[in-house]
Amino acid sequence: MESQSMIAHQELDAIMGTTTRIPRLLSAEGFPEWKYRIEKYIKMKDFKIWRSILSGPIRITTTLEDGTIIDKQVENYIDDDFERVEEQEKALATLTMALSPEISQGFHEYTSANALWEALIEVYKGNEDMNQSRQDMLRQKFNMFNYVFGETLENQLQRFVTLTTEMSSGGVMVTRSEINKKRLNSLPKSWGMNVSVI
Repeated sequence: MESQSMIAHQELDAIMGTTTRIPRLLSAEGFPEWKYRIEKYIKMKDFKIWRSILSGPIRITTTLEDGTIIDKQVENYIDDDFERVEEQEKALATLTMALSPEISQGFHEYTSANALWEALIEVYKGNEDMNQSRQDMLRQKFNMFNYVFGETLENQLQRFVTLTTEMSSGGVMVTRSEINKKRLNSLPKSWGMNVSVI
């Protein structure tokens, strides 16, 4: 029993991340939470890497005497140039390592962290129609949320918190009053007296 609990905890760490373990994107459904966590993780580790992801691919140039700007040859790089290239490579490596092998296979063509980040957002966040459809589905799940026979209150609360977190990150707005009413109305019948009092 203890080893199962430990395995479950390690699996959760692999998905959620820790201060020493990068959060992993395992499925499309987990993208909003992963996006939030990976940003926080990268900023904690090295804010320069996060800037590299947002700024896009760099071009190291030099200016000729006539004012023409050309790409600088690698043999002419100075330490600052190498540092900028290394930051870009670290950013790409960090994002790549945060993807499960199954997801990573679909993104091998991207050679900059910014391009990979934008592609992930486009694929997993989707266009306006997909977002609307996802919001409708989450709203329906919220409306249909109820007690499952034999479920502990702790498990029910965990399911409810997960759902409301998904709704919040998916842009579905519900008032605190709606959340409270839904939570109370979804309690088991044995809690009827407590719900009436509340």
